[in-house]
Amino acid sequence: MSTTRERILQRIQTALHDGAPTGRLVAEQPTTEPVLRDYRQRDEAPRADIIDRFIERVTEYKAIVRRVEEDQLAAAIAEALAARGVERLVISADLPEAWLPASITLLRDAGDLSYETLGSSHGVLTGCALGIAQTGTLVLDHGALQGRRAISLVPDYHLCIVHAAQIVGLLPEAMPQLEAAVRAGRPITFISGPSATSDIELNRVEGVHGPRTLEVLVVI
Repeated sequence: MSTTRERILQRIQTALHDGAPTGRLVAEQPTTEPVLRDYRQRDEAPRADIIDRFIERVTEYKAIVRRVEEDQLAAAIAEALAARGVERLVISADLPEAWLPASITLLRDAGDLSYETLGSSHGVLTGCALGIAQTGTLVLDHGALQGRRAISLVPDYHLCIVHAAQIVGLLPEAMPQLEAAVRAGRPITFISGPSATSDIELNRVEGVHGPRTLEVLVVI
């Protein structure tokens, strides 16, 4: 057994806490370095600055972002959907009725809509779990007002509602708030702008891994 292989097996066994591996042990034992936690864990900037930074960075990802007042949210949703020509809208089963325009066909998903139905829709409307100003990221934990992961990935247009109170400054502030979803076994989806990738010649291609158009209403 080679020295390199012995070292790899030793480290695997140490990580798994399974005791000594079979075969010869190498003289050099792996060491575990302490994990440093000296990075910033909280953004001390004023709330208004954090919200402004979130909007700025989401916009940099080529998403459409607007601020709206709470009492204007329903009108803003209707306006956004009308501007996109949305007539068939996917929503989660628990989305508030007050958010929903009366003039379009609503495809309520309780986990039963087929991928063909999702793909033939004109868009999806969801809430979110968090917004992260540092990276301009929306986080869906697929809990309340969000539905299952598929409905945020298959339709070509995603209209997402984020309330100002859901926006945190830094990524380390977001992680503890997602622990309950992780323990419950729900997937976590991080969205930084519309879906985009590039080919070998660096030509940008949108819509490969999710909606090619992302619109965000920030409720102030």
